[in-house]
Amino acid sequence: MSKAKNRFICRECGRLFAGWLGRCPRCQAWDSFEPAPDKPAVTAAAPSEGRAAAMTLDEVPAEEAVRLKTGLAELDRVLGGGLAPGAVVLLAGEPGVGKSTLLLQAAAGTAKQGRRLLYVAGEESAVQVRLRAARLGLDLSSLWILPAVSLPEIEAEIGRGGWDVLAVDSVQTLQLPDLGGPAGSPVQVRECVARLTALAKSQGAPLWLVGHITKEGQIAGPKLLEHLVDTVLFFEGERDRPLRLLRAFKNRFGSVNETGVFEMTGSGLGEVTNPSAFFLAERPKGASGSAVTAIMEGCRPLLVEVQALVSPSPLAMPRRQTVGADPTRASLLAAVLEKKVRLKLYDRDVFVIVAGGAKIGEPAADLAVAAAVASSWLDRALPPDLLVVGEVGLAGEVRSVGRLRERLAEAARMGFAQAAVPLGELRGLKGLALEALGVESVGQFLARHLGFAGRGREETRSRRSEEI
Repeated sequence: MSKAKNRFICRECGRLFAGWLGRCPRCQAWDSFEPAPDKPAVTAAAPSEGRAAAMTLDEVPAEEAVRLKTGLAELDRVLGGGLAPGAVVLLAGEPGVGKSTLLLQAAAGTAKQGRRLLYVAGEESAVQVRLRAARLGLDLSSLWILPAVSLPEIEAEIGRGGWDVLAVDSVQTLQLPDLGGPAGSPVQVRECVARLTALAKSQGAPLWLVGHITKEGQIAGPKLLEHLVDTVLFFEGERDRPLRLLRAFKNRFGSVNETGVFEMTGSGLGEVTNPSAFFLAERPKGASGSAVTAIMEGCRPLLVEVQALVSPSPLAMPRRQTVGADPTRASLLAAVLEKKVRLKLYDRDVFVIVAGGAKIGEPAADLAVAAAVASSWLDRALPPDLLVVGEVGLAGEVRSVGRLRERLAEAARMGFAQAAVPLGELRGLKGLALEALGVESVGQFLARHLGFAGRGREETRSRRSEEI
């Protein structure tokens, strides 16, 4: 008789190998091999009525199913209008960011509409979930909870029917006893999610799945979950700040260009209906080193404040540090200011932050960063009702940005009277409630709004001598 061969599986990427290796050739993870199950689990398939038949696209029914509202307008916005029937939504985020709180509030909002939601609690006990729901002021009698981690038990409860929405918190706690490997391993996660997805699709019930972000930046270990679900939502935020952002990374039933804004409070997550006012609430008046710009979070324009501090450096290599802004672009802008405008920064520390915990990921804020740095260096404040928008090239020119009209409309709504915009965009900005001022270069902007026309090397050197 031939000897049975042992197979091994990588718990990081889920690939099978005939023998043990110290390092996975696929994902390069060390010491990640574990014995594979003798018989792989068979993924349940959604039952179908009759045989499938091909048809042309004009024969496909075009009726759009009615979306189920969650009671949170910001969440419904990101989902594309609400939960679609049979949709599988993966809610991902770092531990402690508020995923369970968001899901529990969404469950309560669904229950208010007379829908029955089954909340499968794998990480917390029923008592812990009850205490959280009571702290959030939710109706306890409308929420159904099942504290279980065994997939057969969960499938048995779902199979009894009568559930309009399903929620599992979280996927890495699920376990299929017949399948080898610990809970949270790639094989366990893949098989459990695949079977739950098939079950939810067969009943037409939306399915919520909660997954943690690991230190490697992956969702509940392997990234294969992103391909099994219909929608992937990322819940982001810093623990020391109340702001939370919900972004769609993948959405088969809506756009991925929407962003939901929440604020973490003592009574749960509150919706921020006016994020621009939230970011500008504590803006200092008449302070140098401050500029306001408009960024796009998906399809939503947000006004944020960029602050800069320029101070003499005691170091041989001055520091360039940023919080919320791209450090590479900040260094490039500092070089442009020094080369093209003769703003001497080679002996200065430059610090740039985006106030309020927001993050800038687009070049439309370049001109605002350059304006804040120049304002701090000159110790002159920009006009308080001025919005600054534009991309800055290495030649010092101000380039066009996308969706400029929407950005300026948001600024006008917030009470801004003027906006510095790229000169080439002026033709399409008629009819706005604020004055658009065309800017061709960084030097032109500094001369117009800060009274700085640039200095020659000799004048700058004499000024430094006087300061010393």
